[in-house]
Amino acid sequence: MRLTLPFGIGQIGKAFRNEITPGNFIFRSREFEQMELEFFCAPGEDDHWFAYWVKESTQWFLDLGIDEKKIRPKAQSKDELAHYAKATVDIEYDFPFDKRWLELMGISNRQDFDLKAHGQSFHDEKLKKDIVPFCIEPSVGVERAALALLIDAYTEVQGGRTTTTESTKDVEVMLKLNKHIAPIQVAVLPLSKKEALQKTAGDLHTRLLADGLVSMYDDSQSIGRRYRRQDEIGTPYCVTVDFDTLEDKKVTIRDRDTMQQERIALEDCSAYFKQQFNQTA
Repeated sequence: MRLTLPFGIGQIGKAFRNEITPGNFIFRSREFEQMELEFFCAPGEDDHWFAYWVKESTQWFLDLGIDEKKIRPKAQSKDELAHYAKATVDIEYDFPFDKRWLELMGISNRQDFDLKAHGQSFHDEKLKKDIVPFCIEPSVGVERAALALLIDAYTEVQGGRTTTTESTKDVEVMLKLNKHIAPIQVAVLPLSKKEALQKTAGDLHTRLLADGLVSMYDDSQSIGRRYRRQDEIGTPYCVTVDFDTLEDKKVTIRDRDTMQQERIALEDCSAYFKQQFNQTA
């Protein structure tokens, strides 16, 4: 691709451990999904890029909603380092297990070990000579990342919090996932099963799907119960189509986390959600 240093190559795929007795849930499974980046840089610039990727990797988890109090970078001691590594930092998460702080991701300065082992050099256009690049490798297990995000998003609210006439004093479960990774982004809820409301809500649902949003249509049970169902699966926004919608062509958008409700024009829904899901993507 005629790239110049520094540059990176990302990949994701199956990884396997050569172990007879793995244990500890997903932390030592024989087969797992792994994401990693091989970032190549010039010798002498490796310390800078190593620090850069430690910072960016940590920020990546924070941007996805991980509580900053539950995540930390931890440098490996000389006794812990692999023989090829100049430095390695493990990003750890405070899992609610016996061992608590467990590795979520590792960033390693592998120096020129890999390329020298293969006898590969790289012609640096800036230096006008052949060099053996250093490699910085951020590597993360997909299952561990998913588990940490689910644990961090799991929230219990005492006494209920939905806008409904039903009296709820039980504990409401919410999954406060970052809206960019929520499996369902928008739920469209007609207030009743009246044909006119179903048609309007169905048309909106179809339009949001065409816009590339993951939308769910739900008209079963009371509006309060439907709100709670969406809270439990982490849906950030609910759109209610009510009887006023048939007159004023407006819908009510409910925010999962703030409980704030906003009345907007039906025709503005597409633009509204595009802004919500693109502004911090």
